[in-house]
Amino acid sequence: MRLFPSVSKDHIELPQSFPIAISQSEGVTPTFQRLHWHNALEINYIEKGSGSYLINGSRYEFHQGDIILINSNDLHRAFEAEGLVMRIIMFDPAYLALEQRYDAELLVPFREMGQRFDNVLDRDHPMRARLGEMITEMAAEFERKEPHFEVVIRARLIQFLAFVNRYFAKNSVSEAQHTRGMETIRAVLHHMESDMAHPWTLGELAEAAHLSPSRFSTLFVQVVGTSPMDYLIQLRLSQAAHLLESSDKKIIEVAAECGFRNLSNFNRLFKLHIGKLPSELRT
Repeated sequence: MRLFPSVSKDHIELPQSFPIAISQSEGVTPTFQRLHWHNALEINYIEKGSGSYLINGSRYEFHQGDIILINSNDLHRAFEAEGLVMRIIMFDPAYLALEQRYDAELLVPFREMGQRFDNVLDRDHPMRARLGEMITEMAAEFERKEPHFEVVIRARLIQFLAFVNRYFAKNSVSEAQHTRGMETIRAVLHHMESDMAHPWTLGELAEAAHLSPSRFSTLFVQVVGTSPMDYLIQLRLSQAAHLLESSDKKIIEVAAECGFRNLSNFNRLFKLHIGKLPSELRT
């Protein structure tokens, strides 16, 4: 299991009595384009459009009909290409503890991601369409909330995971080299997030990774999906949006705290990435 304590964790609120949430997302908001992780297990079904996921440093292109599995604590971010509509299922793995007494491998597709299972299920497999139908059925039950809908969703989820185990397992592969690269970038992300106001340079970040600037940039893009300096801007803007919504600090104070020394540049970048001016976020 990978843990990323230095990278923003999303707190997924799931009811204790029924720790499953099923939602629909249109596009990808700037906030969720950042790297993040959470404890819940996640299933994405691409209902329309296309885009890509960056999961633990590997990029996966997806299109309508694709199904993506994301393990708890996986470091990931999403990108929209065109007209993206996703159905998202989040659930607490502990909710299926009883079923694992009878089928210990029920959650293996998440635990052995990148080894025996891929994050994106084989789009050429004839069973994939049936799995998509099952996700649609679970979503309909969740929206209608008719009597006993919890039992129906639970049963469908168990069947879904059983079929993934049965039809989508593959031979295991070594991830040692990939894991070392992840650890290197994770350490740099910790430096960036712990002091966002510092005027970081590419040379400083590369030095923290004990790599040349060119090698560091290549590895960073592979793991994170954007250049180090572009990601630093996104990181600062995400924190700025959080501070604007959760504090009474003046806009100029928020900009300085997040590493922006020029207010007009901060306003321009905020509008470009967030879609609103900082002042509009508070109205």
